[in-house]
Amino acid sequence: MIISATLIIFPIPLKEAAQEVISVLAGNKRLPIYAVETSEKKVAISFDATWGNTRTPKILQILDEYNVKTTFFLTNIWVKQYPELAQEITARGHEIGLHSANHPNLTELSESKIKEELQGNAELIFQTTKFQPILFRPPFGAYNNLVINTAEQLGFIPIQWSVDSLDWQNLSAEQIFQRVTTIIHPGAIVLFHNDGTNTPEALVAILTYLKEEGYTVVPISELLYKGKYDIDHRGFQINKENQ
Repeated sequence: MIISATLIIFPIPLKEAAQEVISVLAGNKRLPIYAVETSEKKVAISFDATWGNTRTPKILQILDEYNVKTTFFLTNIWVKQYPELAQEITARGHEIGLHSANHPNLTELSESKIKEELQGNAELIFQTTKFQPILFRPPFGAYNNLVINTAEQLGFIPIQWSVDSLDWQNLSAEQIFQRVTTIIHPGAIVLFHNDGTNTPEALVAILTYLKEEGYTVVPISELLYKGKYDIDHRGFQINKENQ
């Protein structure tokens, strides 16, 4: 296996990044799915929701206008505060994934506590929306082998992202647009947040760009390969069905 300079795409400090390199080279580091290896111009857009609801209705309106379906990763913190919005997300045809019950750093928890976070999250989402989640995104993007293994044992697919909009940093709409469109690629999973200050404005420009460039936007579960697959050193899902 060739390890290239593009290996470290994880949003972690330099010291921890060095530890990740050692772990990957040692062959014992498990990865979630960051993106899908494909030549098709198909991408998935996702929104993490832990706090705030001010901009979510506008985001849903924009997605309707562009006839785009996406994936929302919801915490129990958010669902309990805004159950009607959680229901609206599914009513408009979007997918819901797990983002934990209380948004902790799961790498600091025991296996039993991780299970509580995920099972409690799945139960509340289903009770509120009647949607059965199959995807899971760890809070802060923080994971280790225990987090990945525990999620998979519970039947959930761990998901990260290959394109981070950084909308949570209060970038301008133009900055978000430039960042996303510069690094977008076939099979990308794009990360947004449901209440980023300039997310709605940036989303309009990005969706327009993707349409003009011939991209199709789908929920994450529709982007993923369903049969046998591998995950390479970048976290890209590789289809094994036709190999």
